[in-house]
Amino acid sequence: MIHLPGTEPTRRGLLRGAASLGAATLVGGAGVAAAADLARHGGAGGRRPDGPLRIGYLPITDASPLLLAHGRGLFDDAGVPVARPVLFRSWASLAEAFTTRQVDVVHLLMPLAVQLRYRLGADVKVLAWNHTNGSALTVAPSVRGVEELAGTSVAIPYWWSIHNIVLQEMLRGAGLRPVIRRDPSRADGTVRLVVMSPADMLPALHVGTIGGYIVADPFNAAAEARGVGRVLRFVGDVWRDHACCAVLSHGSLIDGRPERIQGVLHALSQAQRWAGEHREETATLLSTGGYLPQPLPAITRALTYPAAPYAESGALRRPDWHGERIDFRPFPFPGFTERLIEAMRTTRVDGDTGFLDSLDPSAVHGDLVDDRFVRRALDALGGPETFGLPAELTRIEEVNPA
Repeated sequence: MIHLPGTEPTRRGLLRGAASLGAATLVGGAGVAAAADLARHGGAGGRRPDGPLRIGYLPITDASPLLLAHGRGLFDDAGVPVARPVLFRSWASLAEAFTTRQVDVVHLLMPLAVQLRYRLGADVKVLAWNHTNGSALTVAPSVRGVEELAGTSVAIPYWWSIHNIVLQEMLRGAGLRPVIRRDPSRADGTVRLVVMSPADMLPALHVGTIGGYIVADPFNAAAEARGVGRVLRFVGDVWRDHACCAVLSHGSLIDGRPERIQGVLHALSQAQRWAGEHREETATLLSTGGYLPQPLPAITRALTYPAAPYAESGALRRPDWHGERIDFRPFPFPGFTERLIEAMRTTRVDGDTGFLDSLDPSAVHGDLVDDRFVRRALDALGGPETFGLPAELTRIEEVNPA
C-alpha cells in the first residue's frame, strides 16, 4: 500500500508494488472487489502484451465515460479488448496500481498526475479529460457559510486534488486559514484538513467527526438524499468547467500500441457525448451495471442537479456557469494545466512540494499531456462543436472563490 505523509506516494512503495502488488495490498487500500477482479485477470507477471486493457477507477460520477464505454460495448466497437473496470476505494491505492502497471488506463486526479510525473518520475501521460465540474463542498445541515467552518475539520480526498486547491481558496476568501496535523480553532479562524477516502466521508459527517467534505459526486448528492449534509458550494461555481479527473495511460503503452489508445479515446468520446444527452439513462446503467455502488436516486441527482434551489441557497453564485452540472467534454485545455500548476504552488499539503519549484507552468502541458488521440476522436465525431467546445480549442480560465 502507498505510504504517505498524509497519503502521498513514495518511491519505495511504488517500487515494492512494481515487484508484486498482492491481494493483501489491494484489500487494505482498494477493497476486496479490486483484489478479486485483478486476481481473476491475472497478475502483472502473467499478462500477455495483447491481452485486454484494464481500467481502474473510483466510484464517482467523474468516471462515467470510461464506465459507459465498457457498459455500452463501445470499446468492443472500437476493436479494443477491455476487461471489466476495477473499482478502488482511494486515490492512493489507484495511483499505486496504475504506477505499478496493474491497470493500464485510469481516471485520476489531474494534480495527482502532476505529482506522479514530476515528483516520482512516473511514465504517465494525460490523454483527455474525463469530465468537467461534478464536485461540491458538502457541510453539516447547520452550517450556513464557509466562515462557520472555523474550528472544524474538513475532509478532502487527496492532498493533490482540485478539491484541496479550491477549498483553500474558499477558506482564504472567508478569512480562514487551513492547518495540517493541528487542532483547529474557532477563535483563530483555522480549519483542519484531513485526507479521507470518499466512501468514508458521509459517515464521518453524519457522526460529527468532520464539519464538511469536498469531493466528487455522487457523495454530495447522497448526503443530501439522506439528510446528513447540504451542498454549500459547487466547485464548478468557483472554477468554471474545471477538470477534477483526467484519463491517463503509460507512455510506453501509448508508444507501443497507439492504435489501442486511439480506440480507447474514440470510445471514450462517444460515451461522453452519449452521457451528456442521456443523463438519467446513464445513471441507470451505472447503477444496474454494478459500476457505482451508491443508490440510483443519488447517482441520478448527481447527473441532473436542478439549478433553481442552489441559486437561491448560494451554492450557485454564478448560475450562468452551470457549476452544478457535471459535463463530459474530452479536450484538455493547455490554459487549465498552466493555471493548475500556479494554483498548486499556493496550496498547502502534508508532503513535499519542492518538485513544483523547477516547473515552468507554461511548459508542463506539452510534456504531461498527449492530445493527439483526443483531437482525432473529436474530428471523427464532428469536430469540437459537437461537444460545445471552441473551434480553436483554447480558452481563458475563470476562477473566483467569492
